[in-house]
Amino acid sequence: MGSKQLTIDTSVREWLLEKENPSVRHYTLKNLLGRTETDREVKEAKKLIMKTGIVPSILEKQGEGGYFGKPERFYTDKYKGTVWTMMMLAELGADGNDPRIGKVKEFILENSQERNESGFSVRRSEKQGGGLASVVVPCLTGNMVWSLLRLGYFDDERVQKGVDWICKYQRADDGIDRAPSGPVYDRYEICWGKHSCHMGVVKSLKALAEIPEDKRSIKVKKKIEELAECLLKHHIYKKSHDLSKVARPGWLKPGFPLMYQTDILEILEILTILDYHDSRMDEAIGILKSKQTPDGRWKLENSFNGKTIVDFEKKGAASKWITVKALKVLMSI
Repeated sequence: MGSKQLTIDTSVREWLLEKENPSVRHYTLKNLLGRTETDREVKEAKKLIMKTGIVPSILEKQGEGGYFGKPERFYTDKYKGTVWTMMMLAELGADGNDPRIGKVKEFILENSQERNESGFSVRRSEKQGGGLASVVVPCLTGNMVWSLLRLGYFDDERVQKGVDWICKYQRADDGIDRAPSGPVYDRYEICWGKHSCHMGVVKSLKALAEIPEDKRSIKVKKKIEELAECLLKHHIYKKSHDLSKVARPGWLKPGFPLMYQTDILEILEILTILDYHDSRMDEAIGILKSKQTPDGRWKLENSFNGKTIVDFEKKGAASKWITVKALKVLMSI
């Protein structure tokens, strides 16, 4: 299905390249038009991300310590707390070299990352500092590792320890008789029960896919294969034990940003980044294609507007983010 020779309508390309959204412009130049980081227009768009549009609006709300909102509610303030806001900054292509982004990184690593095993927690440990071990969760760990990698912090030892946590603990069980036990697994049934949490699998795979191919260790490559197979076994959006049923109807409605949720577009993008070409992706690709409007665009069908620190695009209207990501997927298959 699809073709790498996909033709992008001129009006759509010009719409995606409009300078009023430098994040989408930067994404379009790199991922649809194949420009490199050294390209003049790519560099200009990258600089503009920090000067105009949503990113500066977000950073205006940053506290002195790098946090957003109440520092202790970095996770529980859904979806305005620091972890959620860092995800948005990473999605928007914020510059990790900017001191303000560096402060966000340090706040998250100091308050959310658990000190011993290095997963990411929803609360801070008041006794030991760092994240509280009893509430480390897989989807948050995947999202935090992905955000830190996307923001350019691959060489930070703490980020590498987060990658190690994913490789060591993230499961891809598809229904087992007895869930594993132990300090990591004895926490949340929804995260660590007899069937691995789909969101944990998706966000962990997303994080590992962000590691440059030439820097993926053997254990990272092995975990990528394991997690990708779990998603393919589900045909992206179905119940693996009854492929006639959709696991969650909401996964068929593309949204941006997604926070801890997922959808067929996000999963297809992750798999195509990893260069997967599997027939079990075909039905999801067909659904994605069917959502393209006659003018060559896609709509925003799922939104956290009103809940996030800033609003994004209008739900139900043509979405630059959904369109550019959908086109990237279709060009990659």
